[in-house]
Amino acid sequence: MTIAQTILDQLGGNKFIAMTGSKNFADCGRSLSMRLAKNASRANCLKITLNGLDTYDMEFTQYLPGKYNAKSNTFRSEQIVSVAKFDGVCCDQLQGIFTDVTKLYTRL
Repeated sequence: MTIAQTILDQLGGNKFIAMTGSKNFADCGRSLSMRLAKNASRANCLKITLNGLDTYDMEFTQYLPGKYNAKSNTFRSEQIVSVAKFDGVCCDQLQGIFTDVTKLYTRL
């Protein structure tokens, strides 16, 4: 079992996926990345990384793609905005922090 699979299991596994609408899960070695459904925080990406202290770092970000404005003939480059960041999170706190930030429930 990989670290990413373990993180997903600690979040709630298939129940987490069904309840939150998260998708595009990526195993990044010592971390799990995913796309989030629309939520209260406006974050659309989440990365959870296992750090050296055997706890997790969670970062909620909002990806804004580049945009061209034809009226002013300008181009805004893509941006990644940090919405919330938590360091030293224990495995039993993952679901609670996720719900607090996004207002999406991870279980019934």
